[in-house]
Order: sequence, then structure tokens, then C-alpha cells
Amino acid sequence: MSDIDLHETLRRYRTELLEHVLPFWSRHGVDHVHGGLHTCLADDGARLSDDKYMWSQLRALWTFSALCNELGSRPEWLDVAHGIYRFVREHGRDEHGHWTFARRGDGAPFVGATSIYTDGFALYGLVEYARATGDTSALDLARETFDRTVARLRAPDSYPTDPYPIPDGVKAHGISMIFSLSFLELAKLTGEGAHLDAARHEGEQVMGAFRRPEERHVLEFLDLDDEPLDSPRGRAIVPGHAIESMWFMIHLYDHLGDERRVAQAIEAIRWHVELGWDDEYGGLVLARDAHGGEPWWPFADAKLWWPQTEALYALLLAHERSGEAWCLEWFERIDAYAFSRYPVREHGEWTQRLDRRGRPFTETVALPVKDPFHLPRALLLSIKSLERLVGAPAAA
Repeated sequence: MSDIDLHETLRRYRTELLEHVLPFWSRHGVDHVHGGLHTCLADDGARLSDDKYMWSQLRALWTFSALCNELGSRPEWLDVAHGIYRFVREHGRDEHGHWTFARRGDGAPFVGATSIYTDGFALYGLVEYARATGDTSALDLARETFDRTVARLRAPDSYPTDPYPIPDGVKAHGISMIFSLSFLELAKLTGEGAHLDAARHEGEQVMGAFRRPEERHVLEFLDLDDEPLDSPRGRAIVPGHAIESMWFMIHLYDHLGDERRVAQAIEAIRWHVELGWDDEYGGLVLARDAHGGEPWWPFADAKLWWPQTEALYALLLAHERSGEAWCLEWFERIDAYAFSRYPVREHGEWTQRLDRRGRPFTETVALPVKDPFHLPRALLLSIKSLERLVGAPAAA
């Protein structure tokens, strides 16, 4: 049994978010000249590049908007959200209305519309910003993005997926995962059945196709007939991705009132914390092979920050919904690992890349950014979960 003090954990998470992580972004991230955020940053806040990856801008739009929605609107958070929104509205899309992958710091073209993931994060960020501000132009842009995207998703070979391109005849769990959540958030704001139906469709892809209960894992890739691929790629399991996906599923199926799917998602969280945990060095590794072989995924044995942060919120949410002791036992273990290794106390944010033994490394994984998303989102959502668990109101 876990003996973690949830009141103290709540205090510590509030401190981490409000006194360490967010001040880092206020000091180093805000671009007061061109708008948006600088996210190509070192752990000490030094700027490594002025380039602006739209993926990161749109996720940061969610973060600073959600802070206002969940902890009370503060001018400094709202100002950052406004600046990001103006930048993405002006520079974010190509001539076809698709969201681009990256821009130069001043908004000049850099990398075009090479990833439909960016459209998913656009929906997520725009909806949260519209919720925070009541800005109808943001909601209109979200609706337009939905209309352009939903048809493309029905043809998996029709869209690119940088930074993880997939071959013809293959579809990715990550696509259904992100759009299940972004469509859900749009539906909750608009109340429109078409938006909720699209969320349900993508959720059923996750739970009915990529989730494989007979083998106790979620596959990252399938063929277009929902069959596993007989290849190293087809055996790839990314535990942190599956854990994140399953808390998305709890949100979705809670909204739909489907307790069976909620229970299945909680069960799958347990599969993947057990699968991903490194018994020798601690922490969740990035990838496993479904059959126990050498994983296909790059940096498979790395201990990146984001699987740990996603697991923290997922485990708290699973405990809220199930009351099961294993959730807090695993939460306590991952919390201890994460807070003893990732925070860079002298600067405020977390280092993002550790090797299997817990040593920092500098090679780029996916994007060359320090993303203001996984960590602040996990802290924010964990704070809200902990408040519900202990019956405490939000701190001023």
C-alpha cells in the first residue's frame, strides 16, 4: 500500500508549476517582438534557434489557455496565449489551409504542411483558447480545421506524419489518439453531434484496433485492415504513449458514459507502467518490442521526461476512477524517480532527455525543442485530480 501524502503532493505540484516551470517560460520563452514562444531552448534558457515549430506553438497555446481555464485567468498567462494565437493565426497555415510544421522566428516559411499531427494540436490549442477568451475567430478556425481534417483521416495514406513518417499501407495509433481528444474537446465546446461522432470513431480505433488485450499492450502501427504488421515496426510498443492515450480514453468514455471502456483504459495503464518500468535503473523506458526483442523505436532505452509526466496524471486519474491501490503505488514510484532526476532547480524547467542510467544526453529526439506542454499539462491536470481527491479548492 502507498503511504503517499496527497495533501503534500498537491502542495508540491502547485509549487513546481507556479514557482518553477511557468517562471522559466516567462523569463526565456516569450517572443515580445514577433509573437509566439521561443521553444528551441537549452535547460538554462539559452536560445538555440529562433525557429518556431508549429507543433510546439499550438501545444503551448493549449497550456497557457488551460491555465486560465483551470486555475483562474491571470493577465500574464492570457497575454502569452494572445501572443501565440496571433502568431499561429497569421503564420500557421499554408495556402490550402493545412497547418505547417515550422516557421522561422518572424513567421517566414520554413517547413510546410508535413504533419497532420500539427492539425490535431491546432484543434486542441484553438478550442482551449476559445474557451478561455470567448474569441469566436479561434472557434471558427477550429471548426474549419475539423472540416478539413476529418475527411483526410478516412484515407490514412493521404497525409504525412512528420516527425515519424509511416509507409504506405500503415496507420499509426498516434493519429487516432490525438484526434480522439481534440475532437472531444471541440465537441464539448460546440455541443455538435458530428464532432462527438468523430471523437468516438477515433476512440474506437484506439480501443478496438490498436489495443490488444490478448497480449496486454497497445500497438503503435497496424495495416489498413487493422491487422498487426509482421515486422519490427509492427511490434513497437511505446509505453508512455499508450499510458497517455489511455487517459485520453478515460476522458472520452467518461463523457460518453461508457464504464466498460473506462475500466479497459485503466487496465491498459497498468499493463504499460509494468511493461515500461526499468527494474534495474528505474524510470519508464521509451520503447519495447512486443515479443521481447530489440525495439525498432529510436532511443528505445532512453528515459525521456514525457512518459514519466504522462504516467503521473494517468495514475492519479485511474485511482480517482477505480480507487485501486496499485495506481497510487505506481504513482509514488514514478513521482520519486521523476522529481529526483529531471528538475533543473537553478533554472526552473526540467531536463528532457536521460539515457537508461539517468544521464543527460543532447541528441535531438523528434523535435529540437523544449516543449511547454507535457510537463505543465501533467502538473496542471494532476493538481486538479489531487484537488478532487483531497477535497481542496484551487490555490490562489
